Amino acid sequence: MVQYVDVKVHANVATILMDRPQTRNALNPQLIEDLTTAFSDVYQEKRVTSVVLTGSGEHFCSGIDLNVMSEIAQMPENTALPEWLAVWRNLTELYEAMLRFPKPIVAAVDGSALGAGFGLALAADLIVASKQATFGAIAVRRGLVGGATAALLSFRSGGATAARMVLTGQTVSAAQASRWGLCDEPVDSQQIWVAATELAAQCAAAPQEAIQATKRLLNESVGELLLSQLSAGAAGSATACTTESAREGIQAFLDNREPIWPK
Repeated sequence: MVQYVDVKVHANVATILMDRPQTRNALNPQLIEDLTTAFSDVYQEKRVTSVVLTGSGEHFCSGIDLNVMSEIAQMPENTALPEWLAVWRNLTELYEAMLRFPKPIVAAVDGSALGAGFGLALAADLIVASKQATFGAIAVRRGLVGGATAALLSFRSGGATAARMVLTGQTVSAAQASRWGLCDEPVDSQQIWVAATELAAQCAAAPQEAIQATKRLLNESVGELLLSQLSAGAAGSATACTTESAREGIQAFLDNREPIWPK
């Protein structure tokens, strides 16, 4: 049963709404599963020609739910690693499903899109951002490795921008993201759904066969290496979660303190 996603169809555009506002729409296993189910359902809906993905509340998505990660971190290592692999594999499969999804996806980002949440926006075909939106590949600041987000960022914006964001873990404004070509010029928060819906409708104005073939060319032919990198990124991210640095980074976040990294 879907718990954390709401789907509505307006004209020919489906809106997929992540609905965990109390956690800034953090990705727990149920939300990842719900999103995967939502995209599968929308795929089957013939009247839908494009999709807007957005989050409820003041934020798009704050990334993997660190409460879930903390629970896994408390497990014995031989039990924890398969759990880590499952989390990152399921997330990567969601990204791949979005990349292979035959209809255009527009991410409407208001507030923060961080870590795996930034990856979710990057897995969409286009990003519309509000003036309050921020983007960050912040895994390194938690002692983690955001392999899939790094691969998607490099695919969308090139190695230089990816290196700057992934290695520093810096968060950038929507205005800066626009200058780097990640999104259009930011709009007011009140206009973000309208702007995203209009862009989705523009994409869907062309014949569906042409749109589907073009998206397949972009994401599967041009981005053939990306699909391999996502799998490798999931494995690398899972392995990194077993380190002392990762455990400290997760706990420090939950304790609302600066991490004390192991020597």
